[in-house]
Amino acid sequence: MIKAAITAVAGNLPENVMTNDDLAKFVDTSDEWIQTRTGIRERRIENDLSKATSDVAVPAVLELCRKRGISPEEIDLLICGTVTPDMVFPSTANLICAKIGAKNAWSYDISAACSGFMFALCTGAQFIETGRYKKVVIVGVDLMSRIIDYSDRTTCVIFGDGGGCVLLEPTTENAGIMDFILHADGNGATHLHMKAGGSRFPASHDTVDKKMHFVYQEGQAVFKHAVYSMAEVSAKIMERNNLKSEDISWLVPHQANKRIVDGTANRMGVGPEKVMMNIERYGNTTAGTIPLLLWDYEKQLKKGDNIIISAFGGGFTWGSVWVKWAYDGSQSGK
Repeated sequence: MIKAAITAVAGNLPENVMTNDDLAKFVDTSDEWIQTRTGIRERRIENDLSKATSDVAVPAVLELCRKRGISPEEIDLLICGTVTPDMVFPSTANLICAKIGAKNAWSYDISAACSGFMFALCTGAQFIETGRYKKVVIVGVDLMSRIIDYSDRTTCVIFGDGGGCVLLEPTTENAGIMDFILHADGNGATHLHMKAGGSRFPASHDTVDKKMHFVYQEGQAVFKHAVYSMAEVSAKIMERNNLKSEDISWLVPHQANKRIVDGTANRMGVGPEKVMMNIERYGNTTAGTIPLLLWDYEKQLKKGDNIIISAFGGGFTWGSVWVKWAYDGSQSGK
């Protein structure tokens, strides 16, 4: 049976660092307040307004190709998870392919907020498992600073910019995307959304004046749903596959809030030593958090490791993926 294996990972981050103390200069907050409630110490912000989301993704995809020793022309399909596309159309995935010279690939975007990379990963795996394609690139990237109101401390302290990508290739070994459980509930839109910019409220002087083009979040409601949903779906995928806590090498959780991550790990019975975390340095990069975690921890990953990916995002969208790692990360080209 053919499985879709992750064979390389890469990431990219803007150089500019915004610390909690920097935020405290223009919004009523403090380093202690932010760290206590979120676990975030700093985040990366793309302050070059000439750069868009595709520009953050391109270096990561080129690095991915270099590490795997392939040409962009060998890519069959590229799927990009993002909620901050360069423009309404064409898709950011199309633009990435054009910029890297992936002229033989077709491509499209998936919009599932913080679950975007995970949804794209499971979708891309299907094209590998059917035998249709040999090389599928999955990108998760967002420039959240472009849709954040920096006078709103409930949102501006949380988000950062950045992203990463993985390469999926077929394998007949006992490795790859083993199982996944995905969910969506549009009723959650009430609690987390961006009001304007779509067909319901097209851009106008009125929508701009009313700050309707920024992220709107009801923090407590989102937190409550995220804690429960991420924890339960992660436990469910373990139960469905007879995986015990001692079988899990790593939990790869969406980096929304350290308390949400801790709740998920506790429900799974996984200790902190098995939890990938970089929220303190990058904040919540939305679709970028999971590939950035894999990129940061790649050297520690070993062939055969059981990892559980878990995410929750606006929509609501949530789910969990069981991946059996396909290579020794210490041998990668990073």
